[in-house]
Order: sequence, then C-alpha cells, then structure tokens
Amino acid sequence: MQNYRRKLVQIKNRIMNDQTALFVKMALDGWNTQNKRFTDLINKLSDEQLHAETAPGRNSGIYLLGHLAAVNDAMLPLFGFGQRLHPEWEEVFLRNPDKSGLPKPPVAELKAELEKINAQLHLNFAKMQPQEWLGKHAAVSAEDFANEPHRNKLNVLLNRTSHMAYHLGQMAYLS
Repeated sequence: MQNYRRKLVQIKNRIMNDQTALFVKMALDGWNTQNKRFTDLINKLSDEQLHAETAPGRNSGIYLLGHLAAVNDAMLPLFGFGQRLHPEWEEVFLRNPDKSGLPKPPVAELKAELEKINAQLHLNFAKMQPQEWLGKHAAVSAEDFANEPHRNKLNVLLNRTSHMAYHLGQMAYLS
C-alpha cells in the first residue's frame, strides 16, 4: 500500500511538472512572439517615423521604444538576473511623460541596448526550470507571496508580454 501511494505521488508530481512546463513554454512563446514583432517594427521604421506621435497628443515612437526598453531592463533585477543596464532610463521613460523635456538617447542607441537587454533576458529565461517561474520575484515580500502566490515570475512575464503588445498596437500607426 505504501508503494502504491508513493507511486501515485510521483505520478501526480510528474503531471504537475509537465503542466507547469507547458504553461511556461506557452508564456515564453508569447513573450518571444511579441518581442520579435516589436523588433521587426522598430527596425522597419525610420528615425523620423519613430520621433512622430502615435496619434495627435499621444506618445512618440521613440518614447515608447525607450519605455519598453526601460521596462525590460527593470526585469533583470526583478527576476534576480543582476542589476539594470540603464537605471537612468527610469527617470526619462517610466517616471515622466513623453513631453517632459528630458533628453532621450538616440534611436540607434535605444535599439542596440534593447537588443542587449532582451538577449540577457532570453539567456536567463532559458536557464530557468519550470518551477522557478512559480517563485516570487524581487518586488514582492515573502509574507505577501505566501498570501498571494500568483504574484510570481510567470505572472510578471505574462503582464509584460501584454504590456508590450499594447504599445506595439500603438506604434503600428507609425508605419
């Protein structure tokens, strides 16, 4: 009877691990798809197009490019992958609006640095085991995580993927 129970637990654990791996794969596929679409779009747009507003009175393409680069950069410490590569972008692209008057880096620099940030994220995501995605991220306390285990790394990835898709939709008007 003891052997039977042990086998059932092993089977249950294997199923849970397989399901977690499947959900993580689906989330990463979505993240990679949106990143590719975003990269393809910004590489297609000219600097002039990226400096234009997505709609009258709305954010410019360069601001949204910098905004998404800053958001992705902030994921590095959030996931425990190291420090941000560009902490100075937080003030320009996260704490202030497009029309703040703060100087923005050139388009070519933003594109190149976003590529570096995404490469570092991709490399680290590939090293993560499925169960790690269900662990807490750096912005949630252990106490809060115990009460709200959905505040995990996988949830952050899903949120950031949706956020990128939203801004990608805005930037589509620049082409």
